Amino acid sequence: MSMQKKIFILDTNVLIHDPTALLRFNEHDIYLPIVVLEELDAAKIGMSEVARNVRQVSRFLDEVVEHANGDISGGVELPATTPGAQAGRLYFYSDAVQSVLPKGLSPDSSDNVLLGVTLDLRKDHPEREVTLISKDINLRIKAHALGIRAEDYTTDQVLDDANLLYSGTARLEPSLLRGLEKAKEAEHPNRKYQIDDAHTRGWYPNQYLYADGEQATAFVLRRAPGTPALLEEVTDYSQERNKVWGIHARNHEQNFALNLLMDPGIEFVTMLGQAGTGKTLLTLAAGLTQTLEHKRYTEIIMTRATVPVGEDIGFLPGTEEEKMQPWMGALEDNLDVLHETGERSHGAWGRAVTHDFVRGRIRIKSLNFMRGRTFLKKFIIIDEAQNLSPHQMKTLITRAGPGSKIVCLGNIAQIDSPYLTETTSGLTYAVDRFKDWEHSGHITLQRGERSRLADYASEIL
Repeated sequence: MSMQKKIFILDTNVLIHDPTALLRFNEHDIYLPIVVLEELDAAKIGMSEVARNVRQVSRFLDEVVEHANGDISGGVELPATTPGAQAGRLYFYSDAVQSVLPKGLSPDSSDNVLLGVTLDLRKDHPEREVTLISKDINLRIKAHALGIRAEDYTTDQVLDDANLLYSGTARLEPSLLRGLEKAKEAEHPNRKYQIDDAHTRGWYPNQYLYADGEQATAFVLRRAPGTPALLEEVTDYSQERNKVWGIHARNHEQNFALNLLMDPGIEFVTMLGQAGTGKTLLTLAAGLTQTLEHKRYTEIIMTRATVPVGEDIGFLPGTEEEKMQPWMGALEDNLDVLHETGERSHGAWGRAVTHDFVRGRIRIKSLNFMRGRTFLKKFIIIDEAQNLSPHQMKTLITRAGPGSKIVCLGNIAQIDSPYLTETTSGLTYAVDRFKDWEHSGHITLQRGERSRLADYASEIL
């Protein structure tokens, strides 16, 4: 006996959040109440991400209806996502609500109409499981209060739990470390050591491998498809001689972050960490060194999501760069620190550089004007990347041309966008999707290095 098909009623916010949501319910049936189509119609105007998603949903619905030759009274068969897979049907629900809602719930509210439709469908199909799918927490609470089955839309979650996100680091086993120390004593050339693949199970390319103890050597795993795994000693950026634009690493994670940022073979870097861990400072120091000293990149481009929701910076006066200036306080703060360290250092640039000259090599761009661009030999910094959706993240990363490097910085515990969570953020998406690529690297910075006051405040407040 085949399993009974379920019925799902979709709220408008599910379609806005993921325009492909209609394809995510396998063989089960989907109902779209007319009130949802009304809300989609009201949200289609404008150039915002929401309006774009709504228009994409409308185009898809048009294709589905057209495929059914306009006869939608008995539902429309949805396209299968994989060949041979069973697909459900899409129904447009236009009947008036029959079920009586409690007196406190206004029948004019679109949320309450969805509750009524769910109750009606449950009466019409008592043998089937009927579920309301919504991103609206309050609607789900109201549904549970009425005894209605309601769930969040979780299909696009990268992970079940943000704590499972790849950290970019792993601790070396003592036995493997002893073998590496012996090879090191034998003056192994190139500081690279071939290791058995059995040791690397669960490790990813460019993962940071360390041992306990401050003096222990740290390694990075080099692994290209079809080649033996190599462990390579990382450069120690905590040493005075290895300072980057006057900055040196203060802990293990910062040291590895600088290794990723300074490595020309790594084209995409993601860096997570709470406030004060040094994400922006390390990235700017590495960018300035490679732009001005090494001439590896022609300039630094910095952008960030301007939440509220990344639109309408036009209300501020001035050019694109001047409009973005209020959002770039972190950039100016870190440039002040780098300017001081640069003046104190004894490098060729350290003595001659001026704040204006350095600032002239950094371009601030708005996310709104990124579509269609291609950046050649640029060091691109995407700050506050936790506020980007996976679609926005894809749009930005695909801007990279030959010779460019993209660095995404953020803290997934501080998401300001109302449409994203730790598990659906574009930054979480990028970390998870890129961990297997040999030209990318990730590190989660744990220790704050801002000041005694900041560290104590974060502990007790």
